[in-house]
Amino acid sequence: MWLNRYDDIVHLTRLNPFERFPDGRPRVPDDLLRRMKAVTVEEAWGVLKGHGYKYQYEGNWLNIHPDRVLVGRAVTAAYVHTRPDLHAVVQEWGTEQGRIGLHNSFVIDTLTEDDVIVVDLFGKVKEGTFAGDNLGTAIANRSKTGMVIHGGIRDLARLQEIPDIAIFARGVDASGIADVTLNSMNGAIRIGEATVLPGDVVLGSCSGVVFIPPHLVQEVVERSEKIRYEDEWGQQRIREGKYTSGQVDGSWTDAMRTDFTAWFEKRNKNHHV
Repeated sequence: MWLNRYDDIVHLTRLNPFERFPDGRPRVPDDLLRRMKAVTVEEAWGVLKGHGYKYQYEGNWLNIHPDRVLVGRAVTAAYVHTRPDLHAVVQEWGTEQGRIGLHNSFVIDTLTEDDVIVVDLFGKVKEGTFAGDNLGTAIANRSKTGMVIHGGIRDLARLQEIPDIAIFARGVDASGIADVTLNSMNGAIRIGEATVLPGDVVLGSCSGVVFIPPHLVQEVVERSEKIRYEDEWGQQRIREGKYTSGQVDGSWTDAMRTDFTAWFEKRNKNHHV
């Protein structure tokens, strides 16, 4: 079992360059989370792949709110098929921690604002429904973000009505969660083909979900912003007739780079006035 131990979390995420939460999870700064909301999943994936992180993306989700972008810091949890002795040990741990309810509540009760609960329920949908409308409301109230469930959800009609939440799941079932035991909390987990660590920045959109290690978050954000600025400049210059689309999409000349730098400096100055 891996149940929210500070020293283990710190060791597991030792490349983290930022501050940490009291439980040891990396605390990527709020400003980077805000800027991440404009990043596309594909842009993030490109940076991660370039650093050798090939298994950070998972697609083909049931996306309950496809118009919403999910961004936040991962709180990870993993489940296994239940067995009485293991279940008793985890239940005892929860009692010692002051937890109340089923094991899914054990995790939800730790959430803070801008957390994203990421749960490996090994794809189980029937009796693998991690949350319905009551727990969904609790997740929304605590995190203001959403959830990524490699398993099921229930009460879909009510979940769709909850504001300030984005939900990615594998399916819907009327059953309640049963015959599973929490085996890991804030440890390394597997979501489909993706490997997720606590404190990773979760970015979810209609394109899927990508999990970004804290030490690569700033590069992902800045690379995306650079692409957007270059596109904005290029499209403006095409409209002005200064350059052709082939020039903008091709290799820039030194004169074009100088033009872009001057445009960028003027743009930033105007935006800060």
